[in-house]
Amino acid sequence: MKTVTLDVRAPADSMADFAHAWKTTKAQKTARISFATPELLWRVLTEKRWELLKVLCGAGPVSIREAARRVERDVKAVHGDVTALLNAGVLNKTEDGQIVFPYEAVKVEFLLQAA
Repeated sequence: MKTVTLDVRAPADSMADFAHAWKTTKAQKTARISFATPELLWRVLTEKRWELLKVLCGAGPVSIREAARRVERDVKAVHGDVTALLNAGVLNKTEDGQIVFPYEAVKVEFLLQAA
C-alpha cells in the first residue's frame, strides 16, 4: 500500500531528511509532505479538502468535474480546493490535465506539547 505521511516539521528538518534520502539508494516506503506549523496544515487541509482526499485516495487520475461529482459539490468550489492542494504539493496534475492523489492511505503526524 502506497502511503503518504503528512507531518509538521521545521523546513530545515525536512531539507535534512531530503538530503539524506537523496544520498541513500534504498527506496522509501512512505512519501512525506511536511508543513511548517500545525496551523498551516489545518489551513491547507480543511474539512472539505479532507473529503476530497478521501474520494481521491487510490482512485487514479480523475477530472475536477468527476471529483466534484464524487463529493457532491459544486465544480467551482472543488476547483478552488484542488488548486490549493496542488499548490501545497498534496495533489498532482497529469499531462492531460487530470488530478491525482497517488496514494492509497494517509497518515498524519505531529506532536503537541506544552509551551
